[in-house]
Amino acid sequence: MTEALQAVLPIIALVLLLCFSIAPISPSILLCFLLGAVLLIVGMMFFTQGAEMAMTPMGERIGITLTKTKKLWLIVPLAFILGVIITVSEPDLQVLAEQVPSIPNQVLIWSVAAGVGVFLVVAMLRMLFGIALPPLFVTFYAIVFILAFFVPKDFLSVSFDSGGVTTGPMTVPFIMALGIGVSSIRGDRHAADDSFGLVSLCSIGPILAVLILGMIYNPQEAAYVPPSIPEIQDSVELWQLFQVGLPKYVEEIAISLLPIILFFGIFQIFLLKLTKRNLVKILIGLVYTYVGLVLFLTGANVGFIPAGNYLGQVIAGLRYPIIIVPIGMVIGYFIVKAEPAVYVLNKQVEQITDGAISAKMMGSCLSLGVAFSLGLAMVRVLTGISILWFLIPGYGIALGISFFVPKIYTAIAFDSGGVASGPMTATFLLPFAQGACMVLGGNIVTDAFGVVAMVAMTPLIAIQILGLVAQMQKKKQTVATPVLTASAEAARAFEMLDDDAIIEL
Repeated sequence: MTEALQAVLPIIALVLLLCFSIAPISPSILLCFLLGAVLLIVGMMFFTQGAEMAMTPMGERIGITLTKTKKLWLIVPLAFILGVIITVSEPDLQVLAEQVPSIPNQVLIWSVAAGVGVFLVVAMLRMLFGIALPPLFVTFYAIVFILAFFVPKDFLSVSFDSGGVTTGPMTVPFIMALGIGVSSIRGDRHAADDSFGLVSLCSIGPILAVLILGMIYNPQEAAYVPPSIPEIQDSVELWQLFQVGLPKYVEEIAISLLPIILFFGIFQIFLLKLTKRNLVKILIGLVYTYVGLVLFLTGANVGFIPAGNYLGQVIAGLRYPIIIVPIGMVIGYFIVKAEPAVYVLNKQVEQITDGAISAKMMGSCLSLGVAFSLGLAMVRVLTGISILWFLIPGYGIALGISFFVPKIYTAIAFDSGGVASGPMTATFLLPFAQGACMVLGGNIVTDAFGVVAMVAMTPLIAIQILGLVAQMQKKKQTVATPVLTASAEAARAFEMLDDDAIIEL
């Protein structure tokens, strides 16, 4: 409960400050936002508990069991099926499918799912054979940016957004736990470093899949439908608004969780064979996960989308619209803390590194990275600069640094990019950019879309810079250590001699 409050309260305070100062909004939108925030807090509380009790143990057990079989003919197809299942289960993918022009929803969903499945296989094989991440990233991102030049302009930003959207609250805990399970079997000194990196590789698959679909279908324009701004007369209408949205997410999350539960059930019967006590604990955790995601997504979609869109319109309509850049940066700094999967990532990083990389340190780096990315995204909204002018140098810097930092920082950094760009980005930051772009008269499809991709990019650099700083500090300590060690050994030898003399006496 404390973590949920710490994550969401700063956003509430910031929005209230804007509403009562430079960006007045209607009472209807404000009430929707506040009720949505309450659901968000309660949803995060249930989700984080459920992830610890169910999603993480399930992923770890499946990873351990698959690795123990040592049969590639079994690991490869099962990893592919698992990647497809958890991607189809991701609620944010449905939102993306509705935004993409000219491509049937089911074609897009299954193509993206296949992309994640293929790259989950690549990630598993990388872990099993100890292949370094940087060369893989350079190769795959080179393919991505080459393809980007052949995709219609109106489709480019959406393609890169797909990578961040598909690594959301359903996918991340499971995939990360899968990596930890596989690494626990290896037992070599690089196993902990290689336990991260699955999320980052899996996020490349959707980008490639959507880019290829863009070339096949060759969409020329995208229809943008702005979210409806609610007008509420009383508290009963306010509750009815959420009451209408709630059943949708009750059904959606049930359909999303069902394939994962079935896969785990089959795995349990033939390979896992967990005790009744462990199974009951996982089932209770799945209930918590279900309740948490339903409340979280209802609050985010019903309460946050209209507020984000309207705030963007109001701020962009001010006398000096450039103020949207620093405001966007401040919102970005705080809003990433409310991403449910960020909590899971930070906790697992702290556990795997035995506290060397603390959850607090990770949170601060992610916040700074996302703040910077929101500033760049608002510059795009104001100027209409192509997203490639930001993504190509950004990924170039990130990939360049990856050859000079410890392996674990690179893996964590690229994982954090996918984790940071979750449902809060899709339901508040993206509508915020769309509202601003609409008022400024820009092209919403090319200028506002791409926020998710920008949010996914900057943590790659921020976390790796943290790794560079840690590496430099370690080198300084190493330089000073020999003199201290020599003195310590001399003192210890003297003490031992003294003890021996006493014993002889």
